[in-house]
Amino acid sequence: METVKIQDITPNDLPWKLRYDASRCTLCGSCVAACSFRAIEPKIERRRMVFSEGDLPDPRARFSAVPVIQQVNSLKNYCRGCGICEKVCPNDAIAPVRNPDTRHPIVTRCSGGDSIKRGGRKNLTGSTRTLDQLRVGRISQMTDPSLDAQRHTFDMLAPFGRILPADELSMTLDSSGKLVNNAQTPPVNWIYPVIIGDMSIGALSWRMWEGVAMAVAYLNEECGLPVRMCSGEGGVPMRLLTSKYLKYLILQVASGHFGWNRIIKAMPHMVEDPAGVLIKIGQGAKPGDGGLLQAQKVAEHIMAIRGVPKADLLSPPNHQGLYSIEESVQKMFLSFNAAFKFRVPVSIKVAASATSVSVFNNLVRDPYNIVGGFFLDGIDGGTAAAHEVSLDHTGHPIVSKLRDCYLAAVTQGRQGQIPLWAAGGLGKTGDLAADAFKMMCLGANGVFSGKLILQMAGCVGNDLGRCNACNTGLCPAGITSQIPALAHRLDPEKVAENIVNYFLAMDQELKKLMAPIGNSSLPIGRSDALVAMDKAVADRLQIQYVC
Repeated sequence: METVKIQDITPNDLPWKLRYDASRCTLCGSCVAACSFRAIEPKIERRRMVFSEGDLPDPRARFSAVPVIQQVNSLKNYCRGCGICEKVCPNDAIAPVRNPDTRHPIVTRCSGGDSIKRGGRKNLTGSTRTLDQLRVGRISQMTDPSLDAQRHTFDMLAPFGRILPADELSMTLDSSGKLVNNAQTPPVNWIYPVIIGDMSIGALSWRMWEGVAMAVAYLNEECGLPVRMCSGEGGVPMRLLTSKYLKYLILQVASGHFGWNRIIKAMPHMVEDPAGVLIKIGQGAKPGDGGLLQAQKVAEHIMAIRGVPKADLLSPPNHQGLYSIEESVQKMFLSFNAAFKFRVPVSIKVAASATSVSVFNNLVRDPYNIVGGFFLDGIDGGTAAAHEVSLDHTGHPIVSKLRDCYLAAVTQGRQGQIPLWAAGGLGKTGDLAADAFKMMCLGANGVFSGKLILQMAGCVGNDLGRCNACNTGLCPAGITSQIPALAHRLDPEKVAENIVNYFLAMDQELKKLMAPIGNSSLPIGRSDALVAMDKAVADRLQIQYVC
């Protein structure tokens, strides 16, 4: 007998197995053609049939060739469980099934000698989310009547830019009784309290990026919602830099400075200022680690925008030449403010960690009044590419750290001076309005979300390990792929329509939560409106415990 090769890869070693029913299969080839991972292939199987034709038993064997669909046993082309084959199959003959006995984390590291990389969110499942332990428990009724969410006017604007306290404003009354500003004040843009998080044109396909940009333009121009999107690291197409729609875009600079050469060259030709500049120090999905765009996603237009060859693009874990909080204020903030002649607010984005409050405290004391915001990203944030060990085992939950930063500002009497924006798994249940409302009550001026936007566009990945192959450039939905055949599976207009509809629904839901507590403006710091159903959560966040 042939030696059994135990080390050979079989479907039982992989995270997903295929359920295949040959009797239902018509061999149309749709599943093989649609699988972007090449995880299934057609095969001819040799079948043996024993029969007897006479009156007496006279067994004979007949062999036949039967075409079937087979799973590929490979660590390069393995099934990610995206379910695209099941979607395109007309007869429900094939579908991925999760394999609880997978050896994938072991065999992958053993065969390649390299860290596992992937996209998406963390795969490790934990306890119930902190936000799901919170409820809106203070309802205005007889003594303080609730508002009418359908008829009342609500102020739904959040600041992006440094807010000076009244006693620091250099304003006087002239002879006619009008306020006159005697000195330049920090720029502030008042925007919608939900920002579309930073996802680069490189991490996303060009059609997905176009769909998001169209949605933002429509929300502003037609719906009256001043929603902003962040460019992510990696630059912006020149036609957007020189268009009037640049005012809806927050430009991000990260440690790799990719794409900023083109942005600088476009400055003399800009007809509008950007909505702001966001300096990314870190992100919640992989704190302390730089950006990663793998070579298979570096298409020609990415090479042109970033000015790089086709290679893995890794950003350093920190900004070179920037080693302290004081330097960040003096060098980064001052330089980017000066670049736009102090007309554009400049903010900083950091990953939530045990040191976040220290960073925030130093920025709050900024003597130049040029820090335009503090973006805090938590452990449940998503990413297009990261080392799995970083994704699953580093980071800090967002809720408690946001609360710590807000209370630190309250202690100094400086709350609201530097707007707090928070993210990290918000909208994970599909309900971003409830998550955003609770975060505002805990001290956030606004929130930002990225992974949920991909799910609006049709992302088939989830937090239980399904798909999560954004880093490969083989996204079966065309959302994070630069391969034309895959990218064209995505309809940018449908993406824009879905995002617009979601934001309109979310706007209505936010008002339905603000009205019962009697707030006609955003409930920043209204922690008295929340109650916790967990004693430890209540004590940690300093809110009321109920049971």
